[in-house]
Amino acid sequence: MERTRFYSAQAGRTIDVPRHARARFGIGDVVRHRIFDFRGVVFDIDPVFANSEEWYESIPEAIRPTREQPFYHLLAENEESSYVAYVSQQNLLGDSEGGPVDHPQIAEMFEQFENGRYRMRRALTH
Repeated sequence: MERTRFYSAQAGRTIDVPRHARARFGIGDVVRHRIFDFRGVVFDIDPVFANSEEWYESIPEAIRPTREQPFYHLLAENEESSYVAYVSQQNLLGDSEGGPVDHPQIAEMFEQFENGRYRMRRALTH
C-alpha cells in the first residue's frame, strides 16, 4: 500500500498516511457523536490519528478507536458548553437535519448554515 508522510505539530511527530484514506465527512458538515451526547461542525480533518500519544492513551481501551481512519476537528457543543473536539470517523454520524450548531467560533470560520451544512469563509479557503 502506498503511503505518504506529514508532520503533525499536534502530535509532535511525523505520521504515515495511506494514500487512499477516505473521509466520510467534509469541512462544514454537521455531525454528532455515536456514543456521547454532543454534536459539532467539522473544521479540519486528519487522514489518520495525528494527536498525542497521551491523548490517545487517555481514551478507555474498551472504546478506543483505531488509528488508521480519519479523525475530525469539531467546533462542538453539548447542553452545558462549547468546545473543540477531536473524534474518529467510526464515532461520528451525520446530523445535517439537527439544524445549526451554536458554537461561539462558528462565525469566525463559516458562513451561514444552509442546506444542512456550513460553507467555509472564502478568506480561509486555499
